[in-house]
Amino acid sequence: MTKRELEYKISEVKADYVRIQADMEKVDSVGGNTKKSEERLEQLENELVQLNKQLSEL
Repeated sequence: MTKRELEYKISEVKADYVRIQADMEKVDSVGGNTKKSEERLEQLENELVQLNKQLSEL
């Protein structure tokens, strides 16, 4: 991946993270189960770590 592609992918993942976090807060406020959202946030965090590592290696 090029630097530009990595930066774009990072911005996409960050946007997904923010969206899921907001959705999770809504579900939590009504007493819903947030386990799947928490797991997805963890996956996105790991993906961001890997993408940032790739970006720093360029």
